[in-house]
Amino acid sequence: CIGATRQSVREELAQLKAMGVKRLVALRGDLPSGYGAGGEFQYASDLVAFIRAETGRDFHIEVAAYPEVHPQARSPEADLKAYVAKVQSGADSAITQYFYNSDAYFRFVEEAKRLGAEVPVVPGIMPIGSSTQLMRFSDACGAEIPRWIRLRLQSFGDDTASIKAFGLDVVTDLCDRLRSAGVPALHFYTMNQSAATLEICRRLGI
Repeated sequence: CIGATRQSVREELAQLKAMGVKRLVALRGDLPSGYGAGGEFQYASDLVAFIRAETGRDFHIEVAAYPEVHPQARSPEADLKAYVAKVQSGADSAITQYFYNSDAYFRFVEEAKRLGAEVPVVPGIMPIGSSTQLMRFSDACGAEIPRWIRLRLQSFGDDTASIKAFGLDVVTDLCDRLRSAGVPALHFYTMNQSAATLEICRRLGI
């Protein structure tokens, strides 16, 4: 919603409704370098509240959640409050940033519930296909890669086959733990590379 106006969002919502879209992911978006807060929506919670006020229950609204804290957050407490504000503004569910530490997800869900945010929180899953790409993405978005995973990836060097095989094992095990704990669903960040996700789903039997 960065740079958007109420009128532009209103028109977009009308188009989406006419197309039969029922599910929206409401995001603030990343601020470009040197770009101040612009538009009429400063926070994602403002966008969620506007969509709900304009369209009632026409859309299922999902928002972002950050188990390991948004990289631009002032503090973990402030980040959690920002998430709760999105839920209180009318969000129906959330999708998390990807993570490899399931404890971070479970802790986040429990802390959010204590503050009254009890909507389903779908864990985001990032298959590992390239160690260089993973490190770059993770540094940019604040997702933590456990030290043992970093060390194993580094030990493979340029051995792409070993990196992919290791990644499949790690992410499948993560998904197994999450599903065993009863998560509502899994959201895969495929990055336009579906092979790893399909193999993980095959291993999971889904």
